[in-house]
Amino acid sequence: MDVIPAIDLLDGKCVRLYQGDYSQSQVFDDDPVAVARQWVEDGATRLHLVDLDGAKAGHPVNLAAIRAIVQAVNVPIEVGGGLRDRTSVASLLATGVRWAILGTVAVEQPDLVAQLCGEFPGRVIVGIDARNGKVATKGWLETSEVLATDLSDRMAKLGAAAIIYTDIHRDGTLQGPNLPALREIASVVNIPVIASGGVSSITDLLSLLALEPQGVTGAIVGRAIYTGDVSLKEAVRAVGQGRWQDIPPDFGSSALA
Repeated sequence: MDVIPAIDLLDGKCVRLYQGDYSQSQVFDDDPVAVARQWVEDGATRLHLVDLDGAKAGHPVNLAAIRAIVQAVNVPIEVGGGLRDRTSVASLLATGVRWAILGTVAVEQPDLVAQLCGEFPGRVIVGIDARNGKVATKGWLETSEVLATDLSDRMAKLGAAAIIYTDIHRDGTLQGPNLPALREIASVVNIPVIASGGVSSITDLLSLLALEPQGVTGAIVGRAIYTGDVSLKEAVRAVGQGRWQDIPPDFGSSALA
């Protein structure tokens, strides 16, 4: 399972939001390129970038910062935020980004998702962000009536390379991931599921590792590594040394119930 550090970009700076609330943002670093280099030095083999300005505006805003990060590190990068048309996706992928993450258009323009999956095979990930099991759109500013499980199933069938599932109520809270929801999403798709939101400890990561045989292949970690609650070096080592076969059957059972 990959431990994937998150770099959220707002006004060109590295920030974290609380439960997706733009009014509750905390700046962690003015230099996202330096942050990216640090995470790779600490063992990250993949990075997760979110253009928060882009998600709000409906089109990419922080392309210069994203391009600089791509040029500064030698690991694959996935990027989401404001990708709502073909031109935006093509421009982003042209920077050298490995995967484009589609969110709002998965709900509003599924035909576009199908088109992009066909044009850029293996390079389109669908990000499904949910409140109480229902999909949020437009930078988490709106909540639809679409169930996360139904959308996951549909996007997998359209050719998405993976699903990133974020529980908004857990994001930025350090309360732990929503394991039951992740297990449910993984049960309806046959593509990798990446967990996002709430990771607060290495124990949380090991709980996610226990879901690896069900299809949870990665964990995005944000606030916890910025606050020091989780050492990225130690997390990468723990997950790399651990195997889901070695985890006791009752590990995390209370959270999974």
